[in-house]
Amino acid sequence: MAQILFKNARLLDPHADTLEGGVSVLVEGDTIREVSAKQIKAPKAGVIDCKGRTLMPGLIDCHVHAMLSEVNIRSLEAIPLTLMTVRAASLVRAMIDRGFTTVRDTGGADWGLRDGIAQGYLPGPRMFIAGRALGPTGGHSDARRRTDHDHAACRCCNALSFCLEVVDGADAVRAAVREQLRQGADQIKIMVSGGVASPYDPLDSRQFSLEEIAAAVEEGAAFGRYTQAHAYTPEAITRAVGQGVRTVEHGNLIDEASAKLMKEKGAYLVANLVAYYAMRERAREFGMTSEMLAKNDLVIDGGLKSLEICKRAGVPVAYGSDLLGQLQNEQSREFLIRGEVMKPLEVIQSATTVAARVVRQEGKLGVIAPGAFADLLVVDGNPLDDLGLFQDQGAHLAAIMKGGLFHKNRLS
Repeated sequence: MAQILFKNARLLDPHADTLEGGVSVLVEGDTIREVSAKQIKAPKAGVIDCKGRTLMPGLIDCHVHAMLSEVNIRSLEAIPLTLMTVRAASLVRAMIDRGFTTVRDTGGADWGLRDGIAQGYLPGPRMFIAGRALGPTGGHSDARRRTDHDHAACRCCNALSFCLEVVDGADAVRAAVREQLRQGADQIKIMVSGGVASPYDPLDSRQFSLEEIAAAVEEGAAFGRYTQAHAYTPEAITRAVGQGVRTVEHGNLIDEASAKLMKEKGAYLVANLVAYYAMRERAREFGMTSEMLAKNDLVIDGGLKSLEICKRAGVPVAYGSDLLGQLQNEQSREFLIRGEVMKPLEVIQSATTVAARVVRQEGKLGVIAPGAFADLLVVDGNPLDDLGLFQDQGAHLAAIMKGGLFHKNRLS
């Protein structure tokens, strides 16, 4: 197998609070073979001289929507699945350009997009997919107008219907989950509270009964998968985690009691604060309604507080962005927002080691170690001193490698 040797690097190990200088890393095939502070002998390897730049693991975003290419997602009703897929190809390329070598799509992307990237047909990050996001009638997955009385929109001609599914009752939930698993889902996405981008549901509405939540969790676990829940309020978080949901998405309004329960159950929070800032600043120009923006105002102030509550409770918080459509170019701004209340290393850990645990790839992703996937970034500077190095659409990344292959390399 082909070998590539990175030398003269300053290693950013997410487990350490300082860089280690003079490190060499040998990549063989798609994995890391050796990491050493001494010179590595590999006469047949291609050599990348980092010249003192930072070498670190590729980034992981645990909450993206590659298929949702409009801020006002209802606009997707008017485009076919083919056009949405073409748009998604552009969005996922931009993600890896920013250094995100892995993403977890939380509603919309299917096995075709995931496997097309994995097979080299499209440039993009490795993906973990949820398939269609599931919710009840009138909930966050129900994007119909009030004049619509039928769920049976064509999934080829109405791209939005490809991303969301409305199901009611425990038996229907079981069937829907089983279908997503049949379609290759890596995790199951359910809605248990209201949302910002949906038209009619209040943020504090209860969505899915306990029996429906339990059915989704049970079916996912039976297939060796797990369930993630869209939830904002303490009540929604408690109901979901109490039934075995593994990851809570958003969680802006979390309180001490619900955070304590998450810690007891071993659950993760996937926060995504940048979405709310970007929506407040820019979403109106792309068609987001006043009603949706009013709901956004209800949760935005709780974002930073949620990080502090989880830190006190010992709940691990993974990196997420949750940006829609034209706002997705702000994906890396999440680093700066979290940096207001977290140390740079903690923010980087949220996008590496913590995120790797969320996608069940601990030791394989988010680290530079023998046996891990060769997902690597070479950075022009020290991110532990300046989280701004992740900004500007990847301009400060001298090299990006995913699975042993360069996506970008200006060092040779």
